[in-house]
Amino acid sequence: MGVVRAFRPAESIAVEPVRPPLKWAGGKRWQVPELLPLWRNRQHMRLVEPFCGGLAVATGLNPARALLNDVNPHVINFYQHLKSGLSISFEMKNAEKHYYAERDRFNELLATGKGHSADAAGLFYYLNRTGYNGLCRFNSKGGFNVPFGSYKTINYKTDFADYRDAFKGWMFTCMDFERLELESTDFVYADPPYDVEFTQYSKGGFGWEEQERAAEWLSKHRGPVVLSNQATPRIVKLYRSLNFSLRFLEAPRRISCTGDRTPAPEVLATRNLK
Repeated sequence: MGVVRAFRPAESIAVEPVRPPLKWAGGKRWQVPELLPLWRNRQHMRLVEPFCGGLAVATGLNPARALLNDVNPHVINFYQHLKSGLSISFEMKNAEKHYYAERDRFNELLATGKGHSADAAGLFYYLNRTGYNGLCRFNSKGGFNVPFGSYKTINYKTDFADYRDAFKGWMFTCMDFERLELESTDFVYADPPYDVEFTQYSKGGFGWEEQERAAEWLSKHRGPVVLSNQATPRIVKLYRSLNFSLRFLEAPRRISCTGDRTPAPEVLATRNLK
């Protein structure tokens, strides 16, 4: 795939685009070339992502205004600290013993009500870069439980000052998607957790009831909507029943317990896009 270039409206102040700051399982950077033709004539709109995850789409489209939401409070805490200028001073090592000690320290911060601190944001970044395959997984008690990743080399970033300008016009929130206050002209890109067996991205999980609720909510928006999900038969049936237009893509498969790397079928469902 060629270089993905980020866009901002001509009338906005030029801001140098940044790369997604986290390693993210199921990230949608590969999908940005498919989205750019839909976005180019709508760059004056506010981009809204109800499930912003690893920010691959937001950093790829580089909107002047954005409302970026995720139900996971730890990823949003990290982005909010990036916006205010995060720097990391503790030692980050690609070593198993060090990783588990820092994972314990992170979970201790969560258990003692310090999950919104800059320390928690820095630790979340370290765990994300060092843990297995960029997974973000929590147990039923809310503890981060991703194992060590065993990478040969890791390039850690300690100064995130460049993200302050990039995120200047972006608002980060952590709430259920139905609580978001949408404007009728918002461009909504929704990438909810895949319709697969693993649903413990956050403490509450995301099952079929949530998939249906998200689809109904998206179908009521009067502005442009783009939905991405795994093309399971029931997802295809659900969005067709709500009069979305469907396209099918082959998503790169980067995580598989069997070693399978064949492309995974994915659906791009759209509404209100002339």
